[in-house]
Amino acid sequence: MMTVWEGLIGQRSAAEELARAAQGARYRLKAAWGEELTGAQEDAQRAMTHAWLVTGPPGSGRSNAALAFAAALQCESDPVGCGQCEQCRSVLEGRHRDVQHLATDKVIISIDDVRQMVMQAQSAPGNGRWRVMIIEDADRMLTATTNTLLKAIEEPPERTVWILSTPSVQDVLPTIRSRCRLVSLVVPPAELVAQQLVKEGRAQDQEVALEAALAAQSHIGRARMLLEPDKAEYRKSLRARLSQLVQVDSVGQALQMAAQIHQHAKEQSDEFLSGQAIEEINALRKALGGEEGGKDTPALKSQIKEKEADNKRRAARILRDELDSTMLDCLGFYRDVLTVQTGSQVPLVNQDLTALVNQSAQESTTELTLLRMDAIAQARRRINANVAPLSALEAMVVSFLPPFKGGEVFI
Repeated sequence: MMTVWEGLIGQRSAAEELARAAQGARYRLKAAWGEELTGAQEDAQRAMTHAWLVTGPPGSGRSNAALAFAAALQCESDPVGCGQCEQCRSVLEGRHRDVQHLATDKVIISIDDVRQMVMQAQSAPGNGRWRVMIIEDADRMLTATTNTLLKAIEEPPERTVWILSTPSVQDVLPTIRSRCRLVSLVVPPAELVAQQLVKEGRAQDQEVALEAALAAQSHIGRARMLLEPDKAEYRKSLRARLSQLVQVDSVGQALQMAAQIHQHAKEQSDEFLSGQAIEEINALRKALGGEEGGKDTPALKSQIKEKEADNKRRAARILRDELDSTMLDCLGFYRDVLTVQTGSQVPLVNQDLTALVNQSAQESTTELTLLRMDAIAQARRRINANVAPLSALEAMVVSFLPPFKGGEVFI
């Protein structure tokens, strides 16, 4: 029988912790409804709390973990999180009225969206056991937005649960993380991701599925995208680009590679603006009684202007996400290099690039590898701080140069 936890690939420890909490939540409700608990059940209910922070690198399944936990909290059958009852299915399918889900395709989560979530959290659950409020990418909230959320998390109404997700615990304010129970996820092994892809019928054989899982750095969502019928060549190009990036041997080549990465990301962003964004504006115009090519009323112009600004923010997010995907690929490669250099008994993420990983490990030092990883992290921080992306990329790729070139140190 398929439970809600089976979708959390390679996250056994986290799944067990969340399952215990969901069981504890069930005991807590029984006590609130007047049922007498055994001593073991009294102890078990302490596993539940009102606010959770799910952290993990991209591809670890943060959103899946939050949704699985929400389903388990609403579950009516045994075992908790059965995945089969109507409550579980409605949560997993996104149609449960007592589970509110906030995610954004923009650079930041707006304060208005969070205020609306806070207001919704005040209502008692309707047909569910709990009112569950999920905020994905909580690191995209500005300080003022986070402060709006703080009071709601600190003193939530009875039977209200908050679940936030971020890449790391440092990505939210200390005042938020001190009020949440932490659940940490890890990058799942590529083999497990491949097995899941085959199980879902997205790949016919393990070899193709593993190729996609490796190209996606074990990111299950990205791997699914790469297995779409028209993505075979793109899948191969990602691995070729990563190989080229980590083998640059001159400043000129490094700058050229940085420019190519930036151009590719910009093309993805521009494609959205010239396609989907225009379609959405035309649909908005039609819904408000306007005509394509006709003269817009002042009220309609204001709505369209707001929509265009919103689309620009979404395009900026697309550009950043594309760049971040490449930077994470590089980070995964140098993580493998460091694994080899330190003799750690940890499986390589980039198993298809083992020869290149070993070569890089032999030609550099652990100090150099750590400096390169730091350069990648710095580039990510700079882009998130609105530094010109191309400048940040150039500095990052130059750090990949061999330690000595023409007598100069480039790191």
